[in-house]
Amino acid sequence: MSETIMTASSATLSRPVVISLRPRFADAILSGEKTVELRRHRMAAPLGTLLILYSSAPVMAVVGTAVLADRHTDRPTALWNRHRLHMSLTRAEFRDYLTGTDTGTALSLRDVVRLPTPFSLGHLRQEGAFQPPQSFRYLSSDDPEVLHHLFTAN
Repeated sequence: MSETIMTASSATLSRPVVISLRPRFADAILSGEKTVELRRHRMAAPLGTLLILYSSAPVMAVVGTAVLADRHTDRPTALWNRHRLHMSLTRAEFRDYLTGTDTGTALSLRDVVRLPTPFSLGHLRQEGAFQPPQSFRYLSSDDPEVLHHLFTAN
């Protein structure tokens, strides 16, 4: 099932989400090649939520932001048929990633912004208690102020 896009004003009411991505996928999102991110579990964040893009090892840095435009949770076959051209995945990668799950979630992204200078993990840890998520997590009040500024800038 798919949800409609929220207005820009409603985006400011939700807490940002830090989402971890493999560097290949972070780069594909930032270049516009990838507009749908696949997840094994449903993300409950409301549409319009700011996503803070963390590129995992070896990059280990916050590299950009995007806005959650739509969410589609369904059986793997339905997700593949609907979103395959926008996920930057081979059929084998898709199948391997969703092995053992009955459903997956496709997150459609909009308003992608590449940070002019990424915030390295080392820098973020100097600024505050930053722990990158395994998959995703809400931005916490303990996270570095620089990440909170990303939210207020959007």
